[in-house]
Amino acid sequence: MNLSELKEADEKINSIIVFDDEGLVASSKSKKGELSTLNLAVKANMCVEGLLTPAGSKTLENYIAPYDATVVSKLKSSGATIMGLANMDEFACGASGETSFYGPTQNPAAPGHIPGGSSSGSAAAVAAGFVDAALGSDTGGSIRNPASHCGVVGFKPTYGVVSRYGLIDLAMSLDQIGPIANDVETAAKVLEAVSGHDPKDSTSLKLDPKFYQFHKELKPNLAGRKLGYAKEFNDLISDAGIRKVIEKSIDKLSSAGAEIVDVSLPNLKVALPTYYLNVYVEFYSATRKYDGRRYGHKIEDVCGEEVLRRILLGSYISQKEYSGKYYRKALQARSLIRKELSEALASVDALVGPTVPKLPHKLGSEITDPMVMYAYDVFTVPANLSGLPAGVVPAGFVEGIPTGLQVMGDVLKDQVVLDVMAGFEQL
Repeated sequence: MNLSELKEADEKINSIIVFDDEGLVASSKSKKGELSTLNLAVKANMCVEGLLTPAGSKTLENYIAPYDATVVSKLKSSGATIMGLANMDEFACGASGETSFYGPTQNPAAPGHIPGGSSSGSAAAVAAGFVDAALGSDTGGSIRNPASHCGVVGFKPTYGVVSRYGLIDLAMSLDQIGPIANDVETAAKVLEAVSGHDPKDSTSLKLDPKFYQFHKELKPNLAGRKLGYAKEFNDLISDAGIRKVIEKSIDKLSSAGAEIVDVSLPNLKVALPTYYLNVYVEFYSATRKYDGRRYGHKIEDVCGEEVLRRILLGSYISQKEYSGKYYRKALQARSLIRKELSEALASVDALVGPTVPKLPHKLGSEITDPMVMYAYDVFTVPANLSGLPAGVVPAGFVEGIPTGLQVMGDVLKDQVVLDVMAGFEQL
């Protein structure tokens, strides 16, 4: 699909908000490489030199990126064709794809419903067949949530495996860039291309080069795998149809030779409030540079309701008299969740379970309680709080709407997670 065809096809989906009309990206990419046959989209919070990089917000409606994010440089050197920047919830604040200044994104796999967020455009562009793969960012499920809703594959690597240099922050201790694709093999190929140590990013891990051979080392065999399932998952799934799909998925894994082990995550229910208390404080800190002096508009003057909510709450929690009451307790809870997941993963190769607790709501539905929206991330935030790798692979349909199986591994067990995902995909 060429650029003009993509523009015409995307009018109904609104998955891409910035196109490479002048061929700036195309002219600077390698002619050869592992990704030379692939067309990609990049989430609009990753800097692409010479292109508008607005992060879905009016705040940065005139911000032309002066440099490439490391992942963009690596895509170019791998020969990938970057078609444009994908729509997203404003500053990645959202789980539906509806808070973008550029309008909501449609779900190609379930027309009339949200695609999930915040990497809404990335997932929708892949699901619609506009691109072969896309990059998203995942702070609490922002790759995995839309991948589940749109019926595609999404992967969030271990924190530090992919450089964050050139990513517009939501919460720096939680954000991680990862691929979205139609199949695990393509996702692994893109991940292999963009991962690796980056001296420009202080959070980037320096690992043996063999670690990053995700596509080359992909082994989809499930026989002998020990996979954990937490009983607490069942308590938090609000949709009976999703529960049935996940139960069938577990049965498929067992039939393929995997051993299903019962594990316990007693503090899973506190993961969501723990996550948001961390996000509020970090997002408030990250947005102090948007004061309208150097570039863009003052964020408080032009942002949407959800962004303003997070700024105000972050400002409140950050005050000295309240930091002990809220933020420090959230950090303590984060350590508890990390320890609990580590213990659960000590006896198994990976955890498997639901990605989302409920089906995507209809576009335009008035949801006045933010906690109802936040609940989409109840199963995904633990991986970000703990820096763990986690991915989503399509598991089935409920009322014609896709839902995905989440696979979560221990720190630096990215290959194991991808292998389990690839094995399930073949069932």
